[in-house]
Amino acid sequence: MKSWLTAGGGSQSGLIVIEAESGEVVCAQNPETPRPLASNTKLFTTAAALALLGPETRIATKVMTDGTVDANGVLHGSLYLQGGGDPTLGTPAFYNSYLAGLGTNIFALVPQLKRAGIKAVTGRLYGDDTIFDRKRGVLDSNYATSQYIGPLSGLDFNSGFAGNSSSHFSSDPAKLATQVLDNSMRHSGIKIGPTIALGKTPKGAKSVAVIRSQPLTKIVNTTDVYSDNFFAEMLEKLLGARIGGAGTTAAGTQVVEDYAAEMGSEIHQVDGSGLTRSNEASPQEVADLLIGVRRSEIGEDFIEDLALSGHEGTTAGRMKGAAAYGRCRLKTGTLTGVSNLSGYCFNKSGKVMVFSTLMGSVGSTEIAHVYQDRIAGAVANY
Repeated sequence: MKSWLTAGGGSQSGLIVIEAESGEVVCAQNPETPRPLASNTKLFTTAAALALLGPETRIATKVMTDGTVDANGVLHGSLYLQGGGDPTLGTPAFYNSYLAGLGTNIFALVPQLKRAGIKAVTGRLYGDDTIFDRKRGVLDSNYATSQYIGPLSGLDFNSGFAGNSSSHFSSDPAKLATQVLDNSMRHSGIKIGPTIALGKTPKGAKSVAVIRSQPLTKIVNTTDVYSDNFFAEMLEKLLGARIGGAGTTAAGTQVVEDYAAEMGSEIHQVDGSGLTRSNEASPQEVADLLIGVRRSEIGEDFIEDLALSGHEGTTAGRMKGAAAYGRCRLKTGTLTGVSNLSGYCFNKSGKVMVFSTLMGSVGSTEIAHVYQDRIAGAVANY
C-alpha cells in the first residue's frame, strides 16, 4: 500500500489503515502530517451536522405575519417569508431535475395561506434571509459567488440558480424566492401587490404557513455522495446559526472544529466544503474522526450517507472487479494536485476497517484513482 500511495500521489502524501474495533494500525505512512483535505472536509461538516442538529431534523421555512385577518379575508398587515437556511428550498421543476426529488416545495405555502383565510393583503411580501449573513461564498472566492458554489443565503432557492435550470446563478436568492411566492399567491387568487422587498420578521409575528425539508440525513447523503459544495456550505452556516451564535461560515467552522475535538480528532477548517486549500487535517485525524463517529449515536446514519464504493456518486464506476467494490462507504476529495479517499470498508471476514489516503502532490487524478482503488481493495481484503 505504501508504494501505491507514492506512485499515485507523489511524495506529499499520507496514509493510515486502522482496524476499527481494536484500534490496530495495519499500515501507515506519514499519517500525522496535515494535508489539504479537499472534499474530505465534508466528512467533518456532515458528521457535525448529523450529531448536533439531528438526523431526523427538518429545516423549516415559514410565512409570518404582523397583521390580522378580518371577516372578509383581508390581512391588514404584511407577510414575511422567513428563511431557515434550507438548502433544498425551491420548485419541483428544479429539484426533480437536478436533485433527484430532494427538495422543499415553495408552492406548498400557498394552500396554507388560503386555509388561513387570507384572500387579500394590504401590505406586501417581505423576504427574511437574516438567519445567515449575506456573504455569498467562502474564502476560496473571497466570499463571493463562485462557479463551484451557488450564492449562499438564509433564504436560498433552487440551489442558488436563477431559474428552473442550472444555466446561471441568481444575484439574490432571497429576492427570487420571495418574488416566486408572491407571483404564486397572486395567480392563486390572493390579492397582494407585485412589489416585494427584503426585511426582518417583526418580533411578535405569528406563523400562518410552514414547509419543512426532508430529514437532514437525506441532505447529508446528497452532500457526501455527490460532494455537493453548496449543501455543505449551507450546513456549515446552519451549524453556526443554531449552535455557534451566528449564521456565518466562521461560526460554523468553530462548531465543527469543536465537534471534531469531541470525537478525538482535529481539523483546521475554513469552509464547509473543502474548496479552500487551507482546510487541513492529517490521515490520522481523518481516521480518528471516522472511528469516533462510528461509535457515536449517529454512526449508522453517517456511514450509510457516504457513497457505496463503485455504485454511487463520486465513486461510481470505480473499483470494479476489486474487493472494495460494493464493500466500502467512501468520501472522495479533489483539488488541483490533490486527490483523497477516506472511509470505511466492511470485509468478508467481518472486520470493519477505517482508512484515509490524502495525496497532496498528484500529477494525474486518473492515475491517483487507480492507486487509491488498489489501496481500498487491499483494505477490504485484509
